[in-house]
Amino acid sequence: MEENFQTFVPEERIESKIYLIRGKKVILDRDLAALYCVTTGALNQAVKRNVERFPDDFMFKLSLNEASNLISQIVTSSFKSHKTRSRSQIVILNRGENIKYVPYAFTELGVAMLSSILRSPQAIAVNIQIMRTFAKLREILANHESLRLKLEEMEKRYDEQFRSVFDALRRLIAEDEEQKPEIGFHG
Repeated sequence: MEENFQTFVPEERIESKIYLIRGKKVILDRDLAALYCVTTGALNQAVKRNVERFPDDFMFKLSLNEASNLISQIVTSSFKSHKTRSRSQIVILNRGENIKYVPYAFTELGVAMLSSILRSPQAIAVNIQIMRTFAKLREILANHESLRLKLEEMEKRYDEQFRSVFDALRRLIAEDEEQKPEIGFHG
């Protein structure tokens, strides 16, 4: 069953729903609800019934400013990529473009906790895929950090080796400038 469901929720779709907010990778309640095929209200109701399971490092409510910034980023990126994405997928807006409901953001720990309160086969399969996606992103970031450290080490090593080359070049340039006759009128 899990393999069949993965075809409906590609990893790229989950990755596109992960945002960096307050220095944490999160998925918004509305995106999770869409992935689980439930309403946002039903998801949030289940969370509220089990609020003691969701401390601040598992879930937090966005500020109005964060929600507004996120909406403008999503609308801009959707416009640039020519995707037809409805703004209502992110938040429900009033006629005057004001935010009516500020979304909740779930960290990886919060998504894992959701698996204990959402027990439908679909929710379980989606949760497994989301957890795998978070793990993959962690691995990619770790590899990038490892690559960055290797590059820094190589720079240090090559800087030491090439310092003598650069010193020799500077001496050659300085000697060349000393030997050139001055051009111009000398009186």
